[in-house]
Amino acid sequence: MPSPLSADHPAAQPPGRGQVDALITQTRRLKGEVDAVRRDAQPDGTDPHGRWERALYELALHELNDLDEHLAQLRDGPPPAPAPAPAVPPARTVPEPPAGGSLLSRVGSAEWDLLTDAATWSAELYAILGRDPATPPLTLDELPSLVLDEDRPKLTAMVTDCLVDAQRIDGEFRIVRPDGEVRTVHMMGEPVLDADGSTASMWAVLRDVSELRRSQQAVSETRDSLQRHRHRAQTEHRLAVELQEAVLPWHGTLRLPRHGPQSLDVAGQYLPAAASALVGGDWYDALELPGGETVLSVGDLTGHGPAVTSGMAMLLGALRGMAMAGTRPGQLMAWLNQLLDTTVQPALGSAVCCRYRSGTRTLVWAHAGHPAPLLFRDGTGHRLSAPDGVLLGAASGAAYGEAEETLEPGDLLLLHTDGLVPGRAAADPAAVDRLLGLTPRFAAARTAQDCVRVVVEEFGETEREDDACVLVARVTA
Repeated sequence: MPSPLSADHPAAQPPGRGQVDALITQTRRLKGEVDAVRRDAQPDGTDPHGRWERALYELALHELNDLDEHLAQLRDGPPPAPAPAPAVPPARTVPEPPAGGSLLSRVGSAEWDLLTDAATWSAELYAILGRDPATPPLTLDELPSLVLDEDRPKLTAMVTDCLVDAQRIDGEFRIVRPDGEVRTVHMMGEPVLDADGSTASMWAVLRDVSELRRSQQAVSETRDSLQRHRHRAQTEHRLAVELQEAVLPWHGTLRLPRHGPQSLDVAGQYLPAAASALVGGDWYDALELPGGETVLSVGDLTGHGPAVTSGMAMLLGALRGMAMAGTRPGQLMAWLNQLLDTTVQPALGSAVCCRYRSGTRTLVWAHAGHPAPLLFRDGTGHRLSAPDGVLLGAASGAAYGEAEETLEPGDLLLLHTDGLVPGRAAADPAAVDRLLGLTPRFAAARTAQDCVRVVVEEFGETEREDDACVLVARVTA
């Protein structure tokens, strides 16, 4: 129940009704706009960023609802005084918690007379504190008995500063209702001075802000969760990039074998995805073997992140080791499939492995559910006919066929992983057609690195949904 600051000063006049109505209109219009944006945005509640957005929307609407009801109370004035209690009051029960009620049920008032030690509470304050309205209101000395132990010093300090130093009260504390529920109460009050300037009484408005504080806590927690999620994502991305850079054995161009008239001019490049911050499991490799042979391979392990990059490193290491031991491409694919089949973490992958003998210009290759190599010769290009080969990790004991191709001087071989052509699967004829459409530009290119540059210019700057690798090998004259 508001009282003037001083008994000999008149109370301030409330603002005009028209002004308050205009503020109410503006508030409700803003509330409708915020609610519309919230519905249109439909934040995803499954990830930290979506939970943080949802919590902020709910908090904003909560604040605007409270502002709307505050202004309505200001316009309509204080509620009427309750009717006198009957001589024989009926049985009373402790009021229900006011969390779901209107703003008026969450705002109560009180006044304590320091001369008579009398206290006056509004009905709303009884409901907020969970007290039986038939019981007398608590005095200032008794009020701390409702407050949590750790918050009692705060309440005592606020009341003391108000009564001794005539300071305004503006603070919060937590109370324990008789049913054990803990509620957060915001208290605003002032001393009322008598003609001599002494404190005669103290009045206060107490508001149940439990729901508001819970909304603010949700925003804080989701913000912290989002920050942790972003930090973890950045760390995972950095680790994956470092691991990938350490695993991919070379960058730029190679001439393999390093000696001989029929060498391969080799170049490769990794193209990251635009839609994901995480590094995937794509790889490319070219390895010179004893005896003048060369192994070319590209592959892709499904998924993203450090675990997938680590799995890719395992596959690439196994492939290189088996190739150095003389394993043919078909058997090599079978053993890689067995390796994935026995890993603790189930995974799927695809790969193509080519073994090139420079002396005879013979290419023997096998694949595991992977796009077949493209061969460009004399201004035309086509996809090589693929032997049998299922995805790595898809079927235990799978057998993998081999295909053989004789290359000519000047031939260009292009190997790539799925996702090189944005928006198209590697098996999509349209993706193959787009790659074969680069034939004239490949014919004009002088080196394998120039051909890789053509591919990057064509597909590297677009919105790629997945990462990809490209490997180009040209048979030198």
